[in-house]
Amino acid sequence: MAPEMAFKIPESVLVVIHTPRLDVLLLERAGQGLWQSVTGSREPDDPDLEATARRELLEETGLSQGTLADWRLINRYEIWAQWQSRYAPGVTHNVEHVYGFTVSEPVLATLDPNEHTSQLWLPWQEAMEKTFSPTNRDAIWQLQRRVLRHTGGT
Repeated sequence: MAPEMAFKIPESVLVVIHTPRLDVLLLERAGQGLWQSVTGSREPDDPDLEATARRELLEETGLSQGTLADWRLINRYEIWAQWQSRYAPGVTHNVEHVYGFTVSEPVLATLDPNEHTSQLWLPWQEAMEKTFSPTNRDAIWQLQRRVLRHTGGT
C-alpha cells in the first residue's frame, strides 16, 4: 500500500525581512532563479499564523532576532500550475498572510540549500523590481508606506 501523501494547507505566510532604512532581504529559490521574500505554508502543528511566520523565518534564514509584525494584509491568489500537485485535488487558490520582520541592519542568513541558493540585500525599490511574485512585489511597495507612517515621515 502506498503511503498517504500529505497535502499542503492552502494558507501561507509571506515575511518581508527589512531594515529600518528599507533594505530588503531577497532569497533565490533553488533551481529556479526566482527571487522572493520568506514564504511558507501553514503546517498542522502550527498553533497560529505568527508561529508559521516564525518557523519559516528560522527554517529559511536562521533568523530569530528581530521584530515580527502582522501587517493584517491578506492575499488570495491562484496556485501556479507547477505547484498544484502539492495541494489536495480541487484546491486552486491559496490565502497568504503578510508579515514584516525588522532587523537593525543587513545580516547574513543561514540558507537551506534545498530551498534557497543565494541571498541579496537591496533597497526596497530594487527588491520590488527583482521579486517574481506579484504579492511579494506589492508587500515590498507597501513597506515604505508602513515605515514612513510609523516614523512620521512623508
